[in-house]
Amino acid sequence: MTARTLVLLRHAKAETPDERSDFDRKLTTVGETDADAAGAWLADERLHPDLVLCSAAARTRQTWQGVSIALAQAQPGGGTPEVRYEQSLYSGGPTEVFDLLRKVPETVRTVLVVGHNPTMSEVSTLMIPDDQYDGVDMIMKTAGLAVHRTEEGSWSSTEPRSMHLVERHTARG
Repeated sequence: MTARTLVLLRHAKAETPDERSDFDRKLTTVGETDADAAGAWLADERLHPDLVLCSAAARTRQTWQGVSIALAQAQPGGGTPEVRYEQSLYSGGPTEVFDLLRKVPETVRTVLVVGHNPTMSEVSTLMIPDDQYDGVDMIMKTAGLAVHRTEEGSWSSTEPRSMHLVERHTARG
């Protein structure tokens, strides 16, 4: 069986809420730099997604844009992943993330999910198998990444406690 890798990415630093709707909040300059740094880290770790599931909100779309540019610069001529902008990653919670993962084609080896907290932290904590879980919930900072991997099962059978946490990183530019 081929390994499946799930990368969870909390969006980079966004503007303070103001008269703009939460959905339309954009990244700050620091957030843009951190998104680039997240992409550079993924490239250094050779974590090139086959599929990106990204919240439809402005700040997550901008985070993905920064990540994708850094990945492309690190691997010129490399493949471009399929990107799906999902409203449920903005308005939903862990259940919606698991539902999306169960629909991933079996040919996909690496999925990047770009979303919001508390959902990204909750999903990462839920993914950790009992033999690895130490009882501490994982709290992801902005531009935080969690890499989960398994050699077992299929995307369609993705359930809580099914993928080991193999790496954590907080990207800073």
